[in-house]
Amino acid sequence: MSGRLLIYGATGYTGRLVVARAVEIGLDVVVGGRDPGRVGALAGALGVDGRAFEVDDAPAARDALTDADCLLNVAGPFRHTARHLMDASIESGVHYLDTTAEFTTFALAESKGDAAARASVMVMSGVGWDVVPSDCLALHTARRVPGAEKLTVALRVTGGFSRGSLASSAGIEELGALVRRNGELTQLDAAETRAFDFGNGPENCVPAPMGDLITGARSTGIGNIEVFLGTDGGFPDVDDSVAGPTAEERARGRYLALAEVTGRGGQVARSLIDTPTGYTFTQLSSVEIARRVLGGHFAVGFQSPASVYGAGLAAGIADTRIVDL
Repeated sequence: MSGRLLIYGATGYTGRLVVARAVEIGLDVVVGGRDPGRVGALAGALGVDGRAFEVDDAPAARDALTDADCLLNVAGPFRHTARHLMDASIESGVHYLDTTAEFTTFALAESKGDAAARASVMVMSGVGWDVVPSDCLALHTARRVPGAEKLTVALRVTGGFSRGSLASSAGIEELGALVRRNGELTQLDAAETRAFDFGNGPENCVPAPMGDLITGARSTGIGNIEVFLGTDGGFPDVDDSVAGPTAEERARGRYLALAEVTGRGGQVARSLIDTPTGYTFTQLSSVEIARRVLGGHFAVGFQSPASVYGAGLAAGIADTRIVDL
């Protein structure tokens, strides 16, 4: 394996999980973040290089990327970090990945597609639980229906959340009821909840402006997409005393996603994906995608996980399975 991976946000809750996995499988890792003390301590503990810089310091960011081949951004909220790091990566000829679940970051990544293509690099947002499982599931399900023309995705998440995830989810309601209609993103005046059966009976889910509105179109070519979200009880307030779920909580929970695709002739196919909790899945999927990029498996420009790596990517992550309903 050749190539060097810079992981920014390495000292955060998700960042430490991702770094541990990358080191475990033998990637050439550089840990990055804004706090020199924390970055230095982590780098020293792992015996790897460390780079401390602020994302809005463009010269420092480009300097940190000088010998990198791929940047994996794990530093949320991504509305504060993604634009700076995408620009620095593209300018430096470095592939860009992130683990965002923020719709605006997916839209930003899509807008950078032409610039990334000119620089011969790939820009891919959502290399974690959102959106790898749902994106792969969407493509898998779409292939079951002739003339697929409508995609509905329902996400079911459970368990605790990290401080970074809660900070990233802030403001999601302000985006309102976004859907994709005839290829265009459209704001609805109002959208109703809908019940989905993830295996334990119908559960009400709310419309949500998630990244699948962008990645689903990229991976499947479907022009009509809706996304719904269900949780145990919504997103709690940020608790600064709790970094995130414990290892036991991560091992105990399950995340689910359901895709429903309608074909031109009215045929309907439904499939479900069952995965480890989002933090465990993200730890594995983000590093797996980075490993593939470093190995030369990528496509330039803006991409979604399934558009490059196919529907089988998600099911190849440990303890993950797709079931056709």
